Amino acid sequence: MASGWWPWRRCCSWRPAARSPGPGSPGRAGPPGTSSAADAGAQMSYFNLVKSLTSAFPHRYSMSRFHHTTSAACCCSKIQSGEKYTDPFKLGWRDLNGLYEDIRKELLISTTELKEMSEYYFDGKGKAFRPIIVVLMARACNIHHNNSRDVQASQRSIALITEMIHTASLVHDDVLDDASSRRGKHTVNKIWGEQKAVLAGDLILSAASIALARIGNTTVISILTQVIEDLVRGEFLQLGSRENENERFAHYLEKTFKKTASLIANSCKAVSVLGCPDPVVHEIAYQYGKNVGIAFQLIDDVLDFTSCSDQMGKPTSADLKLGLATGPVLFACQQSDGVQQTTYLAQRYCHEAVREISKLRPSPERDALIQLSEIVLTRDK
Repeated sequence: MASGWWPWRRCCSWRPAARSPGPGSPGRAGPPGTSSAADAGAQMSYFNLVKSLTSAFPHRYSMSRFHHTTSAACCCSKIQSGEKYTDPFKLGWRDLNGLYEDIRKELLISTTELKEMSEYYFDGKGKAFRPIIVVLMARACNIHHNNSRDVQASQRSIALITEMIHTASLVHDDVLDDASSRRGKHTVNKIWGEQKAVLAGDLILSAASIALARIGNTTVISILTQVIEDLVRGEFLQLGSRENENERFAHYLEKTFKKTASLIANSCKAVSVLGCPDPVVHEIAYQYGKNVGIAFQLIDDVLDFTSCSDQMGKPTSADLKLGLATGPVLFACQQSDGVQQTTYLAQRYCHEAVREISKLRPSPERDALIQLSEIVLTRDK
């Protein structure tokens, strides 16, 4: 795949119209690999860029190949540390034993109903994708800094806080979207009603904030409170739209960053701050999380069109029913294969994530993060 990217990157470039702010370094709303502002006037529109991309290697991928092979994963499967490779989820779970029990301990609630609602999704049946990334990033940064293979207690706490913020956002999202199922069961709002669901989400956020304050690092507190702001701003962006086609795509990518990628990016940055004093490492961690996070949501938008409800554990075509224009729809408006073009874009983000994380010292954890980029592209739910 690497050779396929090079001719494309030489022949064209694009700079997005909007940027998403983030602590330390702004998270770009557009695809990676952009050029400087001085060149903006001479650059192509995004949709012309996509045409160049597809003409550079026509028919190279199909959706059937995408879901059943790993060859399209931007050379993500290339392990470089020379050490024996371990499955990234098994490697990450070494530091996450008792994850959900520890989260439930943070939710110190005496009211039975509120306790049931708040603990409803912490049943151990989630993928824990975000905590896995966080602890792997913590180890990779620690090894890079001083060859320490231990995850600090404060770094593990970030993994818990990340999962709590994510879960609170799901509870609130289900209220806004009037969703009836998630993870193969009824939503909190479906069982207890919208008003109580909002309060349950608020309580989870407050418990996460208390856990964050206990870490006692003001830089880390600032980094992760940015996530909560981004979640709110992302929801507001989802309520709006743009008339111009290029502005619509920039709007969509900015919303995607704020609602999904900001949490992963800033959580990765937080554990890097706790484990390593080097700002360059902090930026590597942030950029990896940002790019993987955007790719994750792009593939989620693809699966909303290509998977069934039983497979996803939640209703599919939900965005279309809500009138939300995601990547597949925006590309289809340009008479392109929306699913395939969104997949191409996700591959670009994963390629950039691999490029960033490869700057760290070789280790099994770093290689596991590379492999996770491939898993993002090839997942089917």
